[in-house]
Amino acid sequence: MARIHNNPGNSFGIVSAQDDTKDLTQLLQSQKNLSQFTALLTSYGDIYANLSFQSGITVLAPNNDAFNKIPYSSLGPAFEANQSQIVRSVLQYHILPGIHPSGSYNGSFSFDRTWLQNASYTNVMGGQVVGGVQQAGDVNIYTSGMGSRSTLVNPNLAFTGGVVHVIDTFLVPPANFIQSVPQFNLTAAGGAVENASLADYVNTHPDLTVFVPNNAAFLALGSTLQSMPLQQLRRILDYHIVNASTVGYSSNLPNGTVLRTRSGQNLTITFASNSLFVNQARVIQQDLLIANGVMHVIDNFLSPDAPSATANPEIATAPPLIQGTSLSENRDKFRRKQRNADK
Repeated sequence: MARIHNNPGNSFGIVSAQDDTKDLTQLLQSQKNLSQFTALLTSYGDIYANLSFQSGITVLAPNNDAFNKIPYSSLGPAFEANQSQIVRSVLQYHILPGIHPSGSYNGSFSFDRTWLQNASYTNVMGGQVVGGVQQAGDVNIYTSGMGSRSTLVNPNLAFTGGVVHVIDTFLVPPANFIQSVPQFNLTAAGGAVENASLADYVNTHPDLTVFVPNNAAFLALGSTLQSMPLQQLRRILDYHIVNASTVGYSSNLPNGTVLRTRSGQNLTITFASNSLFVNQARVIQQDLLIANGVMHVIDNFLSPDAPSATANPEIATAPPLIQGTSLSENRDKFRRKQRNADK
């Protein structure tokens, strides 16, 4: 039977398939803990048929325990109401072109394309991605939308078309920026984006990288953004948005990377003292996936008037370069809009 293993000189090599290698149907039927996933997948006949005839595919298959978690997740309403198009997008998000053995992951995040390309749910060139990393104890974790994490519990089940990895929690297709920021307590940034009439842009423009100041960064500044002319507010926020042809996942941001922002000015990435910086701001949370790219949470505002500001890893948080803003006004206005949208 074909299997995936670690080879000297090829730490995630694949042994050639033998005559007794199962096809996808046979493999799924042999795994009792995948009975609910098998039933769901086969109910979407076009996806199942396409998958059955593919070669070089990785399937991240949620086990039966993962189905028990659905009612308590953001996927619950869609599954409960049998919203077939959303469920279809969820299935597509669990299928990765190429074979990605468990041993191909290491301590640095990698981001792999998926079959999720429907423009109603994603706007990332080549398909939405899922993050993968190997943590201590050789535990593989997959990250998806809303900060969701899935643990690989049964790896490297080979079939004639590729490999199945069994995971303990469903992957969640990333939501748009405005829907995502409350999950990470970035409510002040959400309010500022809406005040500046930039919500449509950051929700829909393809392949965005957004550096998002946390609420503490707003709190550190004062109270003048509310009275700031709209054009000036937009100019500041535009300096936090990179609209390049390649999404700036952390794996694409080596030390010294220069990024052109929506404002037309550059940002500089620095890696120092085991921390990632953009200009003078420390990145405190990396690679939060959104429908059209990625956002990184930073501890400070970036100033278009100080594009040459540099990192100082000796201090926890650099002094603010922009004077004034109000955490409570931006945050509370955003929360009111979110409550009204949920009604």
